[in-house]
Amino acid sequence: MTQPNKPHTVHIETFGCQMNEYDSELVRSLLRKAGFEFTEDRERADVMLMNTCAIRENAHNKVYGHLAELKAVKEQRPLVVGVLGCMAQNLKEELTEKQPLVDVLVGPDGYRQLPGLLTNALNAEEQGLVRRGMAVDLSEYETYDDILPERDGSSNAWIAIMRGCDNFCSFCVVPYTRGRERSRDPQGILREVEASVATGHTQITLLGQNVNSYRYEDWDFARLILAVAEVPGVRRVRFTSPHPKDFPAALLDAVAGHPNICKHIHLPLQSGNDRILELMNRTYSRKEYLDLAAHIRRRHPGIALTTDIICGFCSETEEEFLDTYRVVEEVQYHSAYVFKYSERKNTIAARKFPDDVPEAVKGERVSRLVDLQRPITARLNRELIGQTLPVMVEGDSKRSSDQWMGRTDTGVYVIWNKSDAPALLGSIQPVTILDGSAAVLMGRREPSTRVA
Repeated sequence: MTQPNKPHTVHIETFGCQMNEYDSELVRSLLRKAGFEFTEDRERADVMLMNTCAIRENAHNKVYGHLAELKAVKEQRPLVVGVLGCMAQNLKEELTEKQPLVDVLVGPDGYRQLPGLLTNALNAEEQGLVRRGMAVDLSEYETYDDILPERDGSSNAWIAIMRGCDNFCSFCVVPYTRGRERSRDPQGILREVEASVATGHTQITLLGQNVNSYRYEDWDFARLILAVAEVPGVRRVRFTSPHPKDFPAALLDAVAGHPNICKHIHLPLQSGNDRILELMNRTYSRKEYLDLAAHIRRRHPGIALTTDIICGFCSETEEEFLDTYRVVEEVQYHSAYVFKYSERKNTIAARKFPDDVPEAVKGERVSRLVDLQRPITARLNRELIGQTLPVMVEGDSKRSSDQWMGRTDTGVYVIWNKSDAPALLGSIQPVTILDGSAAVLMGRREPSTRVA
């Protein structure tokens, strides 16, 4: 397959959530230490890895599409194919029985075994043998606390502060793919923050399935996020996602009071109807959720609230959907991620409740919520026109490499011309907002203003 002593090259593609992005950075670090190299060119890769998501249907479908493509590639040349992450954990029987081209299957707790499994698969490939390797056992203790992820050149560093989840929402597969909740040692987290800052990552985003349940000895999440915000060189701290059931006053005080902690809280709703919330095992009521949102706004009116919503959960009626619709009207979110319910294997809902809402009805409900939310977002964004806001430079605009893209403290995307004034990736620039839509703000950086 390769010349003697030549390092094997790996191409890795990531599907799904921010935690998957972080896990891919861990994998890169582990494989690099073991002597592997990486390539962006799929044609040059000896190994193709897909780090997968079992939560999002779109990511799920993309993985199967890529596997179909790789089948043709593998028929033409030697290639080791690996599936990592949540799909590998949740669908291991399906992937081993129906996808014979998969050589390596590794769940989220098995990444330390990946270098050895790939080496065995590569050796077998060179000998014309088939040797499938698997590491899909869940761990009660694995947090990868001693591994520094290999990050890209952006200004943001994802940092997982915990792994797994104990909430067992009935629609969610995470407790079965990532195991039970365990929090990392805060000192390890702070060392990772310091290392991230040293490599130019001035924005830290703390990750967890439910970050505000973080506990390590006498550390809670409020204490941790304040400690992260105080690390020299950190300009901004974000976090995702908290759970409405567990939102202590100390955390809200930290968000509202510390200048480095962004004034943005992602507060997943999922449903605005009490019966559906109970079926989902969300452990809060509609009233409790609305009371929390109102309390957050009273504590700091400038905090931006965003949310997740599932439409068409098992047995949801039109009137129950309208309860969710009315919550969106009342809260006035800055943005909302709206999804059709998609049954996931091994979840409580898949075992106990029929997926009985027609796909057309789910899609129509999603469209109605999107049509409701879009003008709310556009109005809130347009209210910023004429203001000069501190915006962190996060990279090139998707539209043009002649434009910068960044975010405000509240998480709204802003685009402005690089020719306005010099700026550095990861710096915070004062940008005057000229126009706004539901998608983005357009701004101007004044040349006379000092570069941060």
